[in-house]
Amino acid sequence: MNNAGYGHFGAVEELTESDIRDQLETNFFGALWVTQAVLPQLRSQGSGHIIQISTIGGIAAFPSLGAYHASKWALEGLSEALAQEVADFGIKVTLVEPGGFSTDWAGSSAVHSAPSPAYDNLRKAMAERRANAGSAIGDPAATGAALLKIVNAENPPLRVLFGIPPTQIVKAVYQQRLATWAEWEQVSIEAQGN
Repeated sequence: MNNAGYGHFGAVEELTESDIRDQLETNFFGALWVTQAVLPQLRSQGSGHIIQISTIGGIAAFPSLGAYHASKWALEGLSEALAQEVADFGIKVTLVEPGGFSTDWAGSSAVHSAPSPAYDNLRKAMAERRANAGSAIGDPAATGAALLKIVNAENPPLRVLFGIPPTQIVKAVYQQRLATWAEWEQVSIEAQGN
């Protein structure tokens, strides 16, 4: 299980090279190196299950979390490819995509870019959004039983959402994406050039 990671808060314009590299090094490359380290053993035993802790932020993006999203979207793409590569070896891959849980993710373990006054209103709005999350915050203790159901499943999912808000967010995100793709389908076809 790859669960290392931290949240980095900052508008894209506020990110330094070090900010983004550190975020990717931990959240993406850390998971990649651990995954590569265990694959020879899992292949030799002909079975295994790699659990990647991603986030709803690996599917949908929110302001002031661009570096974090970049790291998790990278993990999502890597893991989807990996699942196809290792299926014939009896190895399963699951991306767990939780919403907000009562952890220190946004607390003292988080990193914040040097703030630009241009984004003060955005930071205020995001802080209010987090403060109003209330009962939408999940209980980490409840995840153990859910993880065991996934690990013990004969055909575990490639992706699974954890928490109630992600189930609502994903539906809205994909409805919007499908509508946009349909609206611009003629341009997409024209871009083929045939």
